[in-house]
Amino acid sequence: MERITISMSDELAQDFDTLIKARGYTNRSEAVRDLLRERLAAEKLAHHAAPFCVAALSYVFDHHARDLAERLTTIQHAHHDLVLSSMHVHLDHVDCLETLMLRGPTVDVVALADALRAEPGVRHGHLNIVPVDVGDMHTHPHPHSHAHPLMPR
Repeated sequence: MERITISMSDELAQDFDTLIKARGYTNRSEAVRDLLRERLAAEKLAHHAAPFCVAALSYVFDHHARDLAERLTTIQHAHHDLVLSSMHVHLDHVDCLETLMLRGPTVDVVALADALRAEPGVRHGHLNIVPVDVGDMHTHPHPHSHAHPLMPR
């Protein structure tokens, strides 16, 4: 493991310490590593260097909105190859939270997320993408592919 030294203003260091404490880090090093991993992953996505991803899409919607739940389900079924699973939570008498676990070509995952978030009545949509290398199919008794994160460990 390589050791580096970072200089920063006292104010920035205090703000950083407040942030890492709030997020439960035990030291600055692990927090800096996570920030770097996050930024490097974002750069890969921004420069199309990550053709495949796994992702979590969460959004809140009004289940009373006309045909909205049906439209969302129809969109998901049209992209069944990308949707690994979904979880639906009733927040109150009106609002529902839905979280989808997605996997596939990054451009397709982003397009699906954009389509779902664009539906009238959908609010607070957020997509968290992890770029992956899908690797080759493995010859186990049950063939499957592995999705290795494209981030430094």
